[in-house]
Amino acid sequence: MLRLLSDRGICDERVLSAMLRVERHLFVPIPLRNHSYDDAALPIGEGQTISQPFTVAIMTEALHLKEGDKVLEIGTGSGYQTAVLAAMGMRVFTIERIPSLLRSAKQVLDGMNVRYVSKSSDGTIGWREFAPFDGIVVTAGGPEIPKSLVEQLRVGGRLVVPVGSLDFQQLKIVTKTSENNDYAVEDKSDFKFVPLIGRDGWPESDG
Repeated sequence: MLRLLSDRGICDERVLSAMLRVERHLFVPIPLRNHSYDDAALPIGEGQTISQPFTVAIMTEALHLKEGDKVLEIGTGSGYQTAVLAAMGMRVFTIERIPSLLRSAKQVLDGMNVRYVSKSSDGTIGWREFAPFDGIVVTAGGPEIPKSLVEQLRVGGRLVVPVGSLDFQQLKIVTKTSENNDYAVEDKSDFKFVPLIGRDGWPESDG
């Protein structure tokens, strides 16, 4: 898996080292564990997925964080991204909209003695109590850049968020440039994420 990530352009040794140390199979449902180290997204229940390793790596690398930085994760999911960030020495705050997924993730993370703070809530509005953050990573695709999340970045901090349609999104790297919430945007490759549901995301489907 690490050789594949390196071949695809991931060059931050801290990211690669963290992904070597965090055992991805612990976050994958037992029937799918033979595929834990494939470069593929896998279902984890509730219509959600654990992101493919390359996606986790490129989003983590794009944050440009250093040890001790405070990072907010929107979409705990399986807890894998949480564990990778914590393994890099970040102070991790993570929000999951679906309570049952958060409970499952906490079981795994707590069993690994991962240090993090979590809650079940609408991630699109962020977590103002602990703002400002050095970095924010959003693990679901929304229709636009959530303004609340930009507001909760420190100046110079980065928000990594997939933005686009429900079918395909472009990874946006947003750097906050002023206290007035001005920002610069860099576009990365196209991706396919589960929908970002919430006030500043997609509406929840009735079905």
